[in-house]
Amino acid sequence: MAEIPVLCPQCGSDHVKKRGKTNQGKQRYACHNTSCLTYTFILDYSYQGHLPEVKKKIIDMALNGSGIRDTARVLSVSQTTVIKHIKNQQALLSAVNEPVLKQHNTSEIIVKIQKVEPVDAELDEMWSYVQSKKHPRWLWHAIDHATGVVLAYVFGRRTDEVFLELKALLEPFGIRIFFTDDWGAYQRHLPEQQQVTGKANTQKIERKHLTLRTRIKRLARKTICFSKLDVMHDTVIGLFINRYEFGLAV
Repeated sequence: MAEIPVLCPQCGSDHVKKRGKTNQGKQRYACHNTSCLTYTFILDYSYQGHLPEVKKKIIDMALNGSGIRDTARVLSVSQTTVIKHIKNQQALLSAVNEPVLKQHNTSEIIVKIQKVEPVDAELDEMWSYVQSKKHPRWLWHAIDHATGVVLAYVFGRRTDEVFLELKALLEPFGIRIFFTDDWGAYQRHLPEQQQVTGKANTQKIERKHLTLRTRIKRLARKTICFSKLDVMHDTVIGLFINRYEFGLAV
């Protein structure tokens, strides 16, 4: 008798057991790997949107310039499926680059840190909005000055409170010098001897902003594509940073 091994589509574990059947009579399985986030799954989904490879493509397209409707059309799934899967990734995201934190000698880290400041209301560098321009959404992040790797990031308004959230995330890195612009939040909350103000040393982080604009459609300057919810805005950008800057498998 031939046997077909059943592997978890999420973690690849063979520690899988049967878990009842669906309403259509298909066998349902449960992964018993304690580190796996998969609850149950089946092998032959009727709806294409449930397939692991389709879910992966949803994220890949979101991080390469495709909007919700684009993705739904190309993959032949509903817009609701695309939105739901992207939202589900929020729990997997990290705001701090843990791999770098573990590897770096914190006494040698010098970063540039900058809030994304607009040039003007329409063509600024990283300013964006959710639903309408009355609800701006700012990205604050820090990168390693030597390597250009993102160390941590937060989203929020253009206020001191949001900067203090980022500052708290950066504490474990033991940063010595901050290269910043002249936004007042830095002057108020960073020691003067640790600051170097000016654009001469913030060219790498400015280039990061251009990459985000190019790769993520909802951040493009001239487009009708924009986020309608904070969670979608933050999750898509967070996925990009986690995958391409932190090197995490999301």
